[in-house]
Amino acid sequence: DMTEDSKVLISGLNNYDAIIFLNTTGNILTDAQQQEFEKYIQKGGGFVGIHSATDTEYDWPWYGKLVGAYFLNHPKQQQATINIINQDHLSTFFLGKEWSKFDEWYNFKDMNPDVNILMKLDENSYKGGKNGDNHPIAWFHEYDGGRVFYTGLGHTKESYQNPKFLKHVLGGINYAMDRSK
Repeated sequence: DMTEDSKVLISGLNNYDAIIFLNTTGNILTDAQQQEFEKYIQKGGGFVGIHSATDTEYDWPWYGKLVGAYFLNHPKQQQATINIINQDHLSTFFLGKEWSKFDEWYNFKDMNPDVNILMKLDENSYKGGKNGDNHPIAWFHEYDGGRVFYTGLGHTKESYQNPKFLKHVLGGINYAMDRSK
């Protein structure tokens, strides 16, 4: 199911094992809706953030820890090398050690040090990186009772036709829903 209506999202939370924020941006939930979303995660709900999910809810510290970081900025879209740090995760086991991909590469701020990094950008492979040698671009963690997966990939339309990207996202969804391979 898909909605851009926060009332519909919040009223139906308990019908889903995981909620996906796909390219969200800005403040999308009211204070009361934020409380309901927190309860959903605390009851074991899953969360998947894709690309600009880190450009969402800057005034909600709980969400910042949940999603794992906040968007700082990005250079122009370009090809980059991604180093696969965890090759055993549902979202990465099929990728090998490196993945070269064209996308919009986010720089992050306020990174949650408790996330488990899946993939890092090689800032020597493109121009405009600001996070240095530790530039995570996908991660997972358990947070406040729930399971969380985030990928910074997914800005371009072509990503959603790329079998590797789609398998990466599906693996993250399965992780958030606590499903194995």
